[in-house]
Amino acid sequence: MTEQIEIRLITENDAQAVLDIYAPYVRDTIISFEYEIPTLEDFALRIKTNITEYPWLVCLQNDKIIGYAYASKHRYRTAYQWSPEVSVYLSEEIHGKGIARILYEALFSILQLQGYFNMFAGIGMPNEKSEGFHKALGFEEIGVFKKIGYKFGNWHDTKWFQRDLADHIQNPPAPIKITEIEGSGDMQVIINNANERLSNL
Repeated sequence: MTEQIEIRLITENDAQAVLDIYAPYVRDTIISFEYEIPTLEDFALRIKTNITEYPWLVCLQNDKIIGYAYASKHRYRTAYQWSPEVSVYLSEEIHGKGIARILYEALFSILQLQGYFNMFAGIGMPNEKSEGFHKALGFEEIGVFKKIGYKFGNWHDTKWFQRDLADHIQNPPAPIKITEIEGSGDMQVIINNANERLSNL
């Protein structure tokens, strides 16, 4: 790639650009189980309520957002606090260039820095491409919710994948909120390393 391409943390001002990437997944696929494309107001609120706790990363090509990856709460009981859910979405035209892997791996490194122990990804089926992608990144298939979602005239399974981020210890400290480390040197190293990898694509 000769274009300028980089990863950074999302801002609330990115909501429309990120929603534009997400919308086709809602409208045209079962990758998202949503039926209706969220309004900009609703989508901006999702971002705002998540980014105090979890990392959301965007990838820009010549200052245009072309992909994003994020973590979110997997379950709300206190005992689940070390186990977020992760997702990545790209603009259709830049699939297969290695960007999703770099985005995801930067996200994983940040989650590890925050003190999370597990990550989960749920994939609406069929989606062999996403299955293979997650397995290549070290995720293990752990189960299937059978016929849990109905969309486009069919019932669909959700296949769940897990990847560990750290050895499981007794009395783990609570994860650090993303807002507490976003300006840290360790965070900048992760972002810089991801951007260096992008520059070599």
